[in-house]
Amino acid sequence: MPNAGMPNDPPMGPASLGAPWRLDYLERLGREERLGNIPRTGTGSFILDYWLHPDLDVPNHVVVRTDAGMILLNGYPYAPGHLLVALGDARPALLDYTPAQRRTLFDLVSSATALMERTLEPQGINTGINQGRAAGAGIPQHLHVHLVPRWGGDTNFITTIGQVRVLPASLDAMAARYRSVWHQMLKDGHTIGQ
Repeated sequence: MPNAGMPNDPPMGPASLGAPWRLDYLERLGREERLGNIPRTGTGSFILDYWLHPDLDVPNHVVVRTDAGMILLNGYPYAPGHLLVALGDARPALLDYTPAQRRTLFDLVSSATALMERTLEPQGINTGINQGRAAGAGIPQHLHVHLVPRWGGDTNFITTIGQVRVLPASLDAMAARYRSVWHQMLKDGHTIGQ
């Protein structure tokens, strides 16, 4: 058996997995372009674009919007239910925000944590900020906080052998689930930062 399990072996498993929920997005985009509705130029930060268009909160998977910021699903999640938290004011670094803005941001992070715990009941949560391109920030001009739900064994054989992550819930279904729990939390008296 030549080089079995060696780093030079070709990767095992499929090169891609189906994501049928994306078909609606692709067909809609193609339909809009055929009708002459060329997508508008963005700001360079999808988070800021989402902030500027509250009328698109549902298709953009914004779960919670306040007068200062929002909680939304990551469109390219590390795990099902991966949330992002950001202020509407786009700044590249944490210390570019005033102390009051930082408190507001972390109050939103606290609420996102409570929402995730109540909705998904994860066994753990990775919470972090990638500040700057060198630190892994995909949108270095708009600081945001990641909350990734974790469960024992959530990295399994398909991740390690196939180098593929399986996300069992669509973004639409996950956003609806989060919104439903958020509305119940508000009915129960939750305020931002609790």
